[in-house]
Amino acid sequence: MRMISFMQRRIFWFFGMVFALLGGLSLPAAANDSTTNGMAWIPAGTFWMGSTHGRTDEQPAHQVTLDGFWMDKTPVSNEEFARFVKATGYITVAERKPDPKDFPTTVPSEMLVPGAVVFSPPSLKEVNDGRSAAGLSPLAEIPLDNAAAWWKYIPGANWRHPQGPSSDLKGLAKHPVVQVCWDDATAYAKWAGKRLPTEAEFEYAARGGLDRQPFVWGAEMVPHGKWMANIWQGRFPTENKKSDGFAGTSPVASFPPNGYGLYDMAGNVWEWCADWYRPDYYEHSPGKSPPGPKDSFDPDEPGLAKRVLRGGSFLCNDVYCSGYRPDARMKSSPDTALSHTGFRCVRSSTAATSR
Repeated sequence: MRMISFMQRRIFWFFGMVFALLGGLSLPAAANDSTTNGMAWIPAGTFWMGSTHGRTDEQPAHQVTLDGFWMDKTPVSNEEFARFVKATGYITVAERKPDPKDFPTTVPSEMLVPGAVVFSPPSLKEVNDGRSAAGLSPLAEIPLDNAAAWWKYIPGANWRHPQGPSSDLKGLAKHPVVQVCWDDATAYAKWAGKRLPTEAEFEYAARGGLDRQPFVWGAEMVPHGKWMANIWQGRFPTENKKSDGFAGTSPVASFPPNGYGLYDMAGNVWEWCADWYRPDYYEHSPGKSPPGPKDSFDPDEPGLAKRVLRGGSFLCNDVYCSGYRPDARMKSSPDTALSHTGFRCVRSSTAATSR
């Protein structure tokens, strides 16, 4: 990790004091705490959370005020997660054999094996060959109303083998760890002396001081023709033009930081938040430091509790999910690991400094 010079530290301190005196910004309570290396200080403030024109569960837009906090500058990488596993012997959920008691009796026992969900889109030819065999007319493109068409449960897939047992982490040390579920992310955060961000903290930090802007970098999708995040370009899910330079995950910090010095707050991987998911929470959430609802309800799957994810991933584009928007939300069950899902941590300004 690059160390800043004594003179740089003095300059940062001086300007921090000036901004605090002039603008009333809160200063970090532990500015010299070595445990916050690799983290950025997010100053206290008020912002507009949610959307006025997005999906219904992103509405209504409402003002939220937050205290200052620390946030990891990047998603947790494979090498960082490996240090956690080496230190603790932790075994991720995807590496554990599923308990038959957690599944209906209709699930064949041979399917109850460790694994995770991998992005595995069929080709348009494969789809049309199947339709032709069934006497159906060919399609010009794959319909986007059935995500099961491009996701598959792959036995042996986990954080060490993100695409399945034949894959590995060679060359991916600096890429965000994936195939980690919410339970895994919270275990890492506890070990690191941190926590997962609330949904409000994530959106506020993602905006980087640019309130009510459509993107975390400003108003234009591709300013001056430059892609600002690792997302999908082309016809989803069969054609990725890779105009941003990547087909899958990218090394963390491959794109410019936002106004708070945070990287990958849009695109690359979806990131777990602490909150339970409810589509109606914004209608009555408190205006000061909303903690998220006390329980979960998803009308699409009423019997399955879910947590919130934020930030979008390399699979998001403007036709399918637009998840790279700072107000976009996703939900998933806390024991589900996916090949486009990771996390980063935060620390409260008053958090204890020892692990």
